Amino acid sequence: MADKNIVETLKDDSPAKKRQKVDPDNPENDTSIHKGVIKLSNFQMKRILNVNSTRKQVIIEGNFAGHDSSAIVIFEKKCFPTEEIFLNRGFLNEGTIVRQNFRNGIYGNYECFPTREHNGVNAIVIHPATQSHVDKYSIKELHFVEETYEIYKNITLPFIESQQFSLTWVDNILEHKAEQGRIIYEDKDKENGFIMLPDLKWDGSPESLNILVLSLKRIKSIRELNASHLPLLKNIRDVGIETIRKKYNISADRLRLYLHYRPSYYHLHVHITYIMFDSPGIFVEKAHLLSTVIGNIEMMPDYYQKVTLTFTVAENDPLYKKYQEHGVLPKDETSNNS
Repeated sequence: MADKNIVETLKDDSPAKKRQKVDPDNPENDTSIHKGVIKLSNFQMKRILNVNSTRKQVIIEGNFAGHDSSAIVIFEKKCFPTEEIFLNRGFLNEGTIVRQNFRNGIYGNYECFPTREHNGVNAIVIHPATQSHVDKYSIKELHFVEETYEIYKNITLPFIESQQFSLTWVDNILEHKAEQGRIIYEDKDKENGFIMLPDLKWDGSPESLNILVLSLKRIKSIRELNASHLPLLKNIRDVGIETIRKKYNISADRLRLYLHYRPSYYHLHVHITYIMFDSPGIFVEKAHLLSTVIGNIEMMPDYYQKVTLTFTVAENDPLYKKYQEHGVLPKDETSNNS
């Protein structure tokens, strides 16, 4: 639920009071750049946070003119269309400009400029961006952690609870305060219900299908799952698969359903992606197939209260320091020598 003080602040017309409390995940936040028309010409770049050549993505930090708070802009190349009619219209026509870079025998290298409507990129703008957002999208060194349930109870969980990570944007969706028009399917059952909607990063093309499923019930992560949650998990699996089959004509054998651990935010959610799409976060140190999670719990009801889970933690993550302090990870050599 949104913080009461934040709501009261937003109702107050005083600009000074509006600046006192800012909830970056609240769509009613008047300080956000999203309240008006975004002009990227007003964006003043501060630094490049990351460049991902595999995903054809660049992430930059900066400020929009007239706004003191930081912003993050993510540019990512769109997927190519798979239907002939769109390839002909966008790429194989007289409007496409082709320039030769070099040739070698039967091979030629060319620079190609498709027609304008097929020459765009996807852009995600995060504003106001907190330091947590900057850390999340910055290049950082990663380390493996083998988390026993004891480590989870004594280190990870207390850290999560002490940080009070904002889930306002999740609650806004669950309470129909935001993105209501984007909901694909909703089951309103309080125990086994969920909401399906497109992931923010999905460009809408079937070949890059990326659906987010949010549990109505507040569950932090797979660490809390047990036999009582099997009806919820199976409901997400069965209804999710059938909904996508009907709406996008993609069968179950071409879908990847998985959960993350550690998740980016601590409210149980399932990702559903097209199996041919190399979505970020599908690697073994991050993704847990929903079918495997269900099978593990059916085999052992308290499986996730016993198993050791392996994941990566970044050096700029505050939890990295906590793990070092408790001997879960080795301390930096530089700190040992100081």
